[in-house]
Amino acid sequence: MVSPYADESFFRALLTKAIAGKASDIHLKVGQPPGARIRGDMIYFRTDRITAEDTAAVARFVITKQGVLENLDDLKEYDTSYAAAGIGRFRVNVYRQRGSLAVVMRFIPTDIPAMESLGLPMPVTQELSEKQNGMVLVVGAAGNGKSTSVASMVAHLNATHALHIVTVEDPIEFLHTDRMSSISQREVGLDTASFAAALRAALRQDPDVIFVGEIRDEETMEIALKAAETGHLVMATLHTSDTVRTVSRMLALMNGEPADNRYRIASCLQGVIAQRLLPRADGNGVVLAAEVLVASQSVKESIRRPENNPSLKSLMEKGTHPYGMQTFPMVVARLLEEGVIDEATANETLNS
Repeated sequence: MVSPYADESFFRALLTKAIAGKASDIHLKVGQPPGARIRGDMIYFRTDRITAEDTAAVARFVITKQGVLENLDDLKEYDTSYAAAGIGRFRVNVYRQRGSLAVVMRFIPTDIPAMESLGLPMPVTQELSEKQNGMVLVVGAAGNGKSTSVASMVAHLNATHALHIVTVEDPIEFLHTDRMSSISQREVGLDTASFAAALRAALRQDPDVIFVGEIRDEETMEIALKAAETGHLVMATLHTSDTVRTVSRMLALMNGEPADNRYRIASCLQGVIAQRLLPRADGNGVVLAAEVLVASQSVKESIRRPENNPSLKSLMEKGTHPYGMQTFPMVVARLLEEGVIDEATANETLNS
């Protein structure tokens, strides 16, 4: 039997219905109906359960790289993007589970949201995005809106500054249209072999700002640091849960003496925004809780010599004015007091 998903109009109708229902993600896995994440919860379509033929058919639509398609039976996991005219763009992960393919598709809005609308702390986020050099990191677990936040920062620069911005992404998510800036977007696997290769090349492309979709390894970290040290603004994401662990993660991805590495980080780091999306008390979606570390002179000294200086946490607690720093407990307490989140969410967040 031919899978109904082999008909692209059927597949597009499914996507249209999910997006009309305000889905952020669409899940296609063998043995269950199509699923959609709506306001944080998984909701399943009232339709037939998905078969292995169905997910294989979807994989053939969303994967455009011929070499991958020719070896679909050997595929273990694969990141790509998919554009459906009249519907929108999606970040896609195709992966194998229990021997069959599964697909998760993250909806990417056409319009890039403004920093304020995301709930990013202002004006500190804008100030960090406008640094002329150094490194600005947006961190958090997967699915906590890091890419959207960086896209909003890049869009702000695009609208207000005449710059050359180079992005390296896997895959490209938000599409930027040149306004005041010229933006070159490069996708790993399509436009470049790797993050590290693209970063090396970017240094010869006269960039003012470089966005690295994710720093995953020592080589990428080293080149990103060199770019930040040589007068460029480097924006990047890392999978760490808070700002303090971000410094530890950076050290773990660096070769050389730890003391020397601490000096390098302190010299180029401009700030860290750590993100968590928390369910709203009214059940209407999620709210952004953002911890912010700004690299003040005191913060730089604490990074260089942590044993002889106040902790980064205490500096964040005292650095609300004039720097705009804040810790997760400070943000959670405020959201709880305002009734945006409930006590159970607050306790779970602070104990995680």
